[in-house]
Amino acid sequence: MKNVHLKILEELKQVAEHVDNEQVTSLIDALKQAKHIFICGEGRSGLIGKAFAMRLMHANYPVYVTGETITPSIQEGDLLVAISGSGNTPSVALVAEQAAKNKAKVYLVTTNSESDIGDLANHQVIIPAATKHRRKDEPETIQPMGNQFDQSVHLLLDAVVISMTSKQEDIHDMMKRNHANLQ
Repeated sequence: MKNVHLKILEELKQVAEHVDNEQVTSLIDALKQAKHIFICGEGRSGLIGKAFAMRLMHANYPVYVTGETITPSIQEGDLLVAISGSGNTPSVALVAEQAAKNKAKVYLVTTNSESDIGDLANHQVIIPAATKHRRKDEPETIQPMGNQFDQSVHLLLDAVVISMTSKQEDIHDMMKRNHANLQ
């Protein structure tokens, strides 16, 4: 078991080493400048997106998850972060198209630099990880389906929030205060 765990961590490190830092820095800048942040994804990508949205909320960013009943309209000055391993998830593409029509910035987090959503996105963060599609340019992995992509995105987006908040004093206490307490 331990060997499997260590192999997964090794794979994630290899993926992380190949993520373009300028793409991530651009995302951080866009997040800091956005009036409102919207997060979109389906399946496990959607779950990773919700975890990212929660961390942004803890850090006092105005963030919403698309599809929730309390999510307002997206407008100019807002940012949509779409997460799709293939970059072609139909429901995510529809949301990204609507965001672009409403003059919001669209950032795509994906493995696929040439995708439908990528064509309409303002920027992309390419995660060079394996997905369920197992395209020839994806890295080898011992993991099934899109586990490598999902885990890589989760770690990267946690690192984004940590980078965005690292210079704030008492960030831990602030995030703790913003943590849900109706449990």
